This record gives sequence, structure tokens and C-alpha cells, in this order.
Amino acid sequence: MTPGPASRRRFLKAAGVTLALPALESFGATALAGKAKAQRLVCIGTYLGFHQPSFFPKQAGKDYELSPLLKPISDHRDQFTVFSGLDHRAPNGHNSWNNYLCGQLPDSYSLDQQVSDRIGQDSRFPSLQLTAGKASRSMSHTKQGVALPMIERPTVLYSKLFASPEDRARSEYILRSGHSSLDLVLEDAKRLQRNVSSLDKAKLDEYFDSLREVEKRMSRQIESVDDPIPETDYPKPEYDPIAPTLQLEAESIMYDLMVLALETESTNVLSLFIGGLGQVFTIDGQTLQAGYHALSHHGNDPDAIADLIRVETEHMKRFDRFLTQLRTKTDANGEPLLDSTIVMLGTGMGDASRHANSNLPTLVAGGGFNHGKHIAVDPEADDSPLLGDLYISLMQQMGIEAEEFSNAKRNLNHLFS
Repeated sequence: MTPGPASRRRFLKAAGVTLALPALESFGATALAGKAKAQRLVCIGTYLGFHQPSFFPKQAGKDYELSPLLKPISDHRDQFTVFSGLDHRAPNGHNSWNNYLCGQLPDSYSLDQQVSDRIGQDSRFPSLQLTAGKASRSMSHTKQGVALPMIERPTVLYSKLFASPEDRARSEYILRSGHSSLDLVLEDAKRLQRNVSSLDKAKLDEYFDSLREVEKRMSRQIESVDDPIPETDYPKPEYDPIAPTLQLEAESIMYDLMVLALETESTNVLSLFIGGLGQVFTIDGQTLQAGYHALSHHGNDPDAIADLIRVETEHMKRFDRFLTQLRTKTDANGEPLLDSTIVMLGTGMGDASRHANSNLPTLVAGGGFNHGKHIAVDPEADDSPLLGDLYISLMQQMGIEAEEFSNAKRNLNHLFS
């Protein structure tokens, strides 16, 4: 019998026993036939951005010399594209960091959630929002502009992905309790709506939209609460490295768990916020001269820049390991996960030292694109593209019909040719 789409879950059930199977080519080939080149999206955002001269190559095109911050990922040179000159034409300042995945208007419908609402329903978790380091900003927002919470503790993420029976029973109780409470709230709100002014009615309509979105997400979680849980040899983290000085360690674990989430088809959409506050890192046994945030406001001091680059290099080393794992692990067709997963590394902060949100460092890896180039956009040109134009290309690569994103109205598909 030819396996149907449901077979993608690859579980066997008999006599009360559930067995998780590995990725099988015979299942995946049928399920994924005719689909878009990319089936998954990972969005990574660094709160303090990157030191631009150390991130952007000096030359454009294919024969560029790797910049200091790209050298840690040199093994993947043909698997990624670097973009310079792109932004959302948004105001400057930390308060506009939220524009990163949202476009010109902060706290609006974010890229990852637009993708999740279209393709996320095929997995246990339509999307997962994570953070390494304290989350000082929001990355992901629903269609109604509601900021989605981020998972900070690796043990919590692990339990969601590979829950014990006790964890699942507790989660089901919480979900069903919350769902009942939401039903009561909606009933009371609808009763109130009949006795208010037209202006208040409009406000309540907006409120209802947000509640319906929450209800929809909770219903999906309740429906999947009895789904088989995949197995893994990866051990549950013994503790949560959430102390500010342990951010790099937390980042490493989160990347490992992100790979597992994709490999087990637990989700198709992931976002990771890489925070940056006052933590003073010790790297290779040497304690840096100032906190991460202070280093990002270097004022062109060469010593501060040198230490900032050391921190950012550590970020890139962990990103390198993430890409390596995605190239090593395979999907249901036996192909590298990276080939069908779009990974975007970027930021809402172009130059933290000046609080400038122009020329945002951006890198796209995997996803079936023709990579290996530095695409240098002239932001002063009359027809200069926007970062949102790139987002349109990413969605189209995933088979999503997208013609606009925020203030962007075209795509950059031709730049990948």
C-alpha cells in the first residue's frame, strides 16, 4: 500500500505500545513529492546585532574574502548568502528592534508566524519561540500583534519535545483548564459587546480576534496531546544555564534542541532570540573588559571592538555547529535537513554603537537556494530593495503565495540565480 500523508509521522501503534520509527525514504518521498523546495523556517535574531565591518565582506559576488565573523562558518560557504544594505526603513533605536521579523511596523504580524499559520499545522507545534539570554524584546507576533512568549529554559523545551507521561498529564490538565476559562471569557465578552458604543465594539472585536487566536493555538495543542512522542538519545539537560554569564552555554544547548525539534518533525517553524545585556563573559579563560551591552556601544574604541568581536565570534561558532548538524542530519527523503530548511540569521539592530537600524546584517542558509554569494544592495539607489522583499522570497521558496510584506512589495528571487 502506498503510504499517505499521515504516514509522515512514522509511528507504529499496537497493543497499547507506540514505537517511534526513524526517517524512512519510502514514506518521505511520497509525502513530500511536489512540495516546495523548503519546508521549514528557522529565524535567529541577535539583540545587539553584529559589528558591521567584521560581518560584511568587502567584496560583493561569489569571490568575496570571508570577513572575520564569517570565518567560523567557512565550511558552509556554498550553503549561505550574505546580504548587506537591507533594512525595513524603520526608525533608529533599541525600541525598534522588534521590527526585525515584523517589517516597518513593530509588533505586527511577524515572518515566522505568517509562515507558521500557513505550514505549521502539519507538526505537533505550529511554531516554537526560544531565547538564549534574557528576552528583552519580542521577536514573534501573531496576526493581531500579540507578542508570543519565548522559552528560556532548555529543560522546559526538552520536556515539550520529549515529555514523560507525567509531564503530558500535567500539560493536558493545564491546557484543558485554560481552554475552559477562555470559553467563559469569550461568553462574558460577547455579552458585554451587545451593550457598548460602536467605538468600544470595534475595540472588543480586536480583543475577540486575539482571544480566538489564543483559543485556536490551545485547541491545536489539546488535539495533539495524545500524539506519540518521539524518542531521542540526547540526554535531558541537567540544569538550566540561565544566569546571564552562561548565555553562550544556553545558546549551544538551544541549538542542539532545535536540531532535534526539526529532525523529529516536532515543528516546522523555529525562532531563537539571542539576548545581550550587561553580562561579562569569560572566553578561553579570559574575562572580558566590560559587559556585552557596553561592548556593543564601543564608540570605536579598538579594545572594546576587539572584545565585542570575540563575543560575536562565539555566537558564530555555535551557529556553525548548528549548520553542521543540519547538513549531517537527514529528512524523510534521506536528504540533508539544511537542503529543505531555510535558516536566517539576522538582527533588528544595524549598529548598536549608534543605535542605528539601517543596513541590517543578514545571512540566509539552506532552503534550496543557489548560495555562495555576498549580495551588496545600494540603500541609496532609487529602487533599493527592502529586507521585507527578502522575506517575500523566503515565503515563496516555501510555496507560500506572498506578494507583499509590510512596506515591501516585490521579491529578490533574481538575486539568488
